[in-house]
Amino acid sequence: MSDFVHLHLHSQFSLLDGANRLDDVIKAAGEAGMPAVALTDHGNMFGAIEVYNKARAAGIKPIVGMEAYVAQGSRLDRTPGRGSSNHLVLLARDETGYRNLLKLTSSSFLEGFYYKPRIDKELLRQHSEGLICLSACLKGEINEHIVATREKEAEATAKEFLEIFGEGNFYLEMQDHGIPEQRLANEVVRRIAQRNDIPLVVTNDCHYLRRDDAFAHDVLLCIGTQKTFSDPDRMKYASDNFYMKSAEEMHKIFPNDHAAIENTLAIAEK
Repeated sequence: MSDFVHLHLHSQFSLLDGANRLDDVIKAAGEAGMPAVALTDHGNMFGAIEVYNKARAAGIKPIVGMEAYVAQGSRLDRTPGRGSSNHLVLLARDETGYRNLLKLTSSSFLEGFYYKPRIDKELLRQHSEGLICLSACLKGEINEHIVATREKEAEATAKEFLEIFGEGNFYLEMQDHGIPEQRLANEVVRRIAQRNDIPLVVTNDCHYLRRDDAFAHDVLLCIGTQKTFSDPDRMKYASDNFYMKSAEEMHKIFPNDHAAIENTLAIAEK
């Protein structure tokens, strides 16, 4: 059995950004000996029932989640320039958590929609029970502070999420897709984790299945952003590392973070 589980994964339901088909994901997880797999699409749970049924049929534990857009202020604020949001990964630990995810995603569309379906910290406080939270990618609030050299603010945000979700339910997430900012962020995240006794977890931001699917994903992004392939200013991923990596690859990338890799299994078991 693999000692690594994917907890940050986008399917075709991350519209025009995810290129993973759920059948392929579940087959790949099974072939890799992974006991579980999470689905964390951007701002929605459209694939929740499908991943639950298909993973269970394949003998793999489904982890239902989403990568939420958290408004930087109130979800109700649609002031131009102030409507931006950060990413946050939320996973349902139990039925209460699943119901809270449904409430959060419904509110994000009905109340918080501004270009994207957004929640805010007020909603998170109301519906945090039964959820496990990971601090997300470079677009997460903590990493955004770190990249802007605001370590104090990053630490304050980490403490805030720990307080919202409770001990054992909040993890500082580390990723490495060959992007220098991520390596910088990981160093600071390790320090914050140590000072505040917050567990670390390693993820790979999976947007497609294999490394050679990166080109097809790039074309998908062009369609989603209505840009031509030759446009130098278009949205583009910084590397071809956003695929479903094996446990061996994750160990190679994070040779000194065994506990953070094993925490993927610990979270799956929760």
